[in-house]
Amino acid sequence: MYKTGHSLIKQKMFEENALLAGEMSGHMFFRENYFGFDDALFAGAKLCELVSAKEKKLSELLKCMPKYYATPEIRISCNEKKKRQIVEKAREYFSKKYEAVTIDGIRVKLHDGWFLIRASNTSAKIIVRAEARSRQQLGKILDMVREKLAEFGLENAAKELSLNNVL
Repeated sequence: MYKTGHSLIKQKMFEENALLAGEMSGHMFFRENYFGFDDALFAGAKLCELVSAKEKKLSELLKCMPKYYATPEIRISCNEKKKRQIVEKAREYFSKKYEAVTIDGIRVKLHDGWFLIRASNTSAKIIVRAEARSRQQLGKILDMVREKLAEFGLENAAKELSLNNVL
C-alpha cells in the first residue's frame, strides 16, 4: 500500500522489487518487459495468459470470490488550502478510534469494510472511497464519513456522499 500517483508507484515498485502494482482507479503497473508499464491491453492479455493455464473458465474461478460493494472515486470540491486541514482532522479523529493507514490521507479498516479520505494531488478536491460487504453497510460507512467531514468543515459533503448518488 502506498501513495497514489504514477511516478510514486513506479518508485515504490522499484524499491520493493514488485512484479505488479495497482491503483484503485484501475491502473495496473507491470515489472515484466517494461518496468512500470501501465497498459489496459497488456493487463487483459496477461489475464488471458493466466486463465488459459487453468483448467477452469474465468467465470468458475470468479465464483469463489466474495462480493463487495464499492464506491467510485468521489471527488468533493474543497478550497486548496482547506483540503489538507480537513484531511488532517480526519486523520487525527479516525486514527484514534480505528485501525488506520496514514500513508496518503487516512485509510480506515472496519470489521466489514474500509474507507479512504485523502487530498487530491492535482486539484482542489478531497477524495473519498469506501468498500463494504453489503450495500447497507456501505451506506453506514458513508453516513459516518459524511457526518465527520461536515463537522470538520467540508460543507458539501452531504450531497456528494449520499449512497444514492454514488451507486
